Amino acid sequence: MWPIIMQFLRSNATYITLPVAAVVGIIGYNLEGLLSDRYTPYNKPVQDQRFERLEDEMLKDPTNVEKLKYKENVLGRNVSPSLSKD
Repeated sequence: MWPIIMQFLRSNATYITLPVAAVVGIIGYNLEGLLSDRYTPYNKPVQDQRFERLEDEMLKDPTNVEKLKYKENVLGRNVSPSLSKD
C-alpha cells in the first residue's frame, strides 16, 4: 500500500505542493498577525527634518564656526612621547 501512495505523491507532487504551501502560508500569516506588534511610531518626513535642520543652521551665527577657531599649534598634535616637552 505504501509504495502505491508514494508513487501517487511522487507523480502528482506539483499539484499537492501548491495547496500545502498555501495552507502553511495562511496559517503563518495569521499567527504573525496575532503574535507581533504592528505599531510603528510616527516620524516626521525626511524632507521636513532636513528643512528644520537647514533652518537651524541658517539661524546660527555664521562667524562663530568651531572648526575655524585657532586652538593650539597644529604641528604639536601628534608628537611622539620622546619629542614632547614634558
